[in-house]
Amino acid sequence: MRKLLLCVAVGLAGCSSGQETGPPQARARLIDANGQPAGELSLYSLTEGTRVVGDLPNLPAGAHGFHFHATGSCQPPGFESAGAHFNPTNRQHGFQNSNGPHLGDMPNVSTSRVNLVVQGLQLAALADADGAAIVLHANPDDLRTDPSGNSGARIRCGVVERLAQ
Repeated sequence: MRKLLLCVAVGLAGCSSGQETGPPQARARLIDANGQPAGELSLYSLTEGTRVVGDLPNLPAGAHGFHFHATGSCQPPGFESAGAHFNPTNRQHGFQNSNGPHLGDMPNVSTSRVNLVVQGLQLAALADADGAAIVLHANPDDLRTDPSGNSGARIRCGVVERLAQ
């Protein structure tokens, strides 16, 4: 369990037993609060979870909370339309919460290049009737406070789009 949490918390590529092969199975094109393009992420289905790879250009300095949200909608400026964190297992928020994490919890990001594996999250689970989104927050996630890790305002959002294979 400790290795699993470490893999998710720091996004270690070496924790993945499988590498993505071929094109991504989904993507999220992020927008900012003004509705302008603000990054693109590719999602790859792995046996043990989902790899998230991409760029978040012009990322504000510092660490930022980063999560899958339960609804595939990104209405600026506040992105409340994305709903709560993706949490089909009804856990509490955060890798450091003994009753967590949400399945949609991801580690904080502080660089414009993203490459991480979300252990246990299968892309098929995100493809329900209302979809899912990826949200970047203004502040770092404290990794323990339910429901959102005190990560502040939602500053970027992208709907997860399944890609034809």
